[in-house]
Amino acid sequence: MTSMPTMIPTLFSLLLGLQLLLPQLFDQALSASRQGRFDEALPLWNQVLEVAPDDAAAWSNRGNVQLALGDPRAAIADQTKAMQLDGESPDPHLNRGTAEEALGQWAAAEADYRWILERAPHDAGEPRASALYNLGNVQGSLGDWQEARSCFEAASLARPGFAMARSSAALAAFQLGDRAEAERQLRNLIRRYPLFADARAGLTALLWQKGARGEAESNWAAASGLDPRYRQQEWLLATRRWPPEPVEALAQFLALAP
Repeated sequence: MTSMPTMIPTLFSLLLGLQLLLPQLFDQALSASRQGRFDEALPLWNQVLEVAPDDAAAWSNRGNVQLALGDPRAAIADQTKAMQLDGESPDPHLNRGTAEEALGQWAAAEADYRWILERAPHDAGEPRASALYNLGNVQGSLGDWQEARSCFEAASLARPGFAMARSSAALAAFQLGDRAEAERQLRNLIRRYPLFADARAGLTALLWQKGARGEAESNWAAASGLDPRYRQQEWLLATRRWPPEPVEALAQFLALAP
């Protein structure tokens, strides 16, 4: 009696099955990334890249997860690979610049942002607005707050409603001694976005410095309730990237306010 042949899956059939599952796997990885579940997202992106090693978007997305998990060097490697696969996409340049900033590689980050701006000199919206904003952060880190202010203002024009760019421009004006303009911009932001903690915290620092202590305290009550991180001087300097003058003014307020 002849036995039936055993069906052994071939490598081809396995790969074909994975290819059919690729869109679902990509969506799962992207969903985990967007929801901040980075420990879960990383192995999912690894699986995607095992099946589709030439997918530039997957390399770039994995790079973003690597950065979120605290590995900027791995992030830079992934974004560079994405650029090699898709030399026209601005996203890997924007993402690599962010990772380079995390390492203090200011010249490299600036080059990535300027690559985007040179190819979209008159475009509105993204990615121009983000490249301008990030370039402003680089210039601020280098101590050139005048250039940083120009970048932030240009970012706010490229993307109307870019509140953080407008707040950063106001804080740069504060740093440069143009406090009247800084106050005007911060008040305008608060009128439009009453729950915007960054503008309220910035106005708190400015008002305290000019002696308007009662109004400073009322703005701070709103800001600290919205985001307690504004109490942390290191976070303001290293993560939010405020200029040193507003940071020092807010620190004085926090030290002396009841």
